Amino acid sequence: MELAAVGKRYGRRGRWILRGVDLAVGPGELVRIAGANGSGKSTLLRLVAGIERPTAGRVVRPGAAAYVPERFPPALPFDAASYLQRVGRVHGLSAESARRRAGEWLDRFGIADRAGTPLSRLSKGTCQKVAVAQALLAEARVLLLDEAWTGLDPEARAVLDEAAAERAADGGTVLFVDHDPARLAGLTSAAYRVGADGALRPAEQVEPVPDGGGPVTEIEVDVPGGSPLPPRLPGAPRPTPLAGTAVRLTVPAAHSDALLRRLLLGCPAVRVLAVRRREEER
Repeated sequence: MELAAVGKRYGRRGRWILRGVDLAVGPGELVRIAGANGSGKSTLLRLVAGIERPTAGRVVRPGAAAYVPERFPPALPFDAASYLQRVGRVHGLSAESARRRAGEWLDRFGIADRAGTPLSRLSKGTCQKVAVAQALLAEARVLLLDEAWTGLDPEARAVLDEAAAERAADGGTVLFVDHDPARLAGLTSAAYRVGADGALRPAEQVEPVPDGGGPVTEIEVDVPGGSPLPPRLPGAPRPTPLAGTAVRLTVPAAHSDALLRRLLLGCPAVRVLAVRRREEER
């Protein structure tokens, strides 16, 4: 995905919200976009999504994009399940695939019992889960998350953390905006900041969650033949060699499910020997 000399303003005499933006993001990258309120972060994501057109420059996207907007309109004439299925069909899924994936994401976010509830009758938090699910079910090449964690409960935030990491691990391109500076700590491949002048510049990278940062999960695995572990593992786990070809991976607990899936489905597949959760010593 590439933005070349992209600028955006509204009206011929309007101020430049974005100006001279150059950005290249490859498959498998997870990129944070930061900046002050009103700086143009959301505008940048809408340009990448194709919702808006640049005033100057060009945007090249390597396929379909899925977008979670900052504000999701709940007054749509659908229930949760039928809305997700319709979005899946728009993304080119078959009716059966759309139905299956809609059910999977409703279940993963813990709202399968609200599948038949009209969107207008859902709570704000549940509506936000539907908004996130509609972007995830299509497995689009480009995933854009604009403050998508806002309004979610802690469990749903962890699910979205895992889903974003999984999309990147599967070769997708993920751009996200979030007010929490530790969001996806240790997983981002790059971070950029939109300045007051509308320019996009590299920002200081978010560091991995430090020791003492909360509960962690230890996963002991055996790697056949001593092969290297799959690259870019969710949570940036700390490896500790054990006897033979075994390795202990220590990861923030929020990333443990995504890490296990990546280990079991990656290449080479590994054998999981033990999984333990503990509190970091402070």
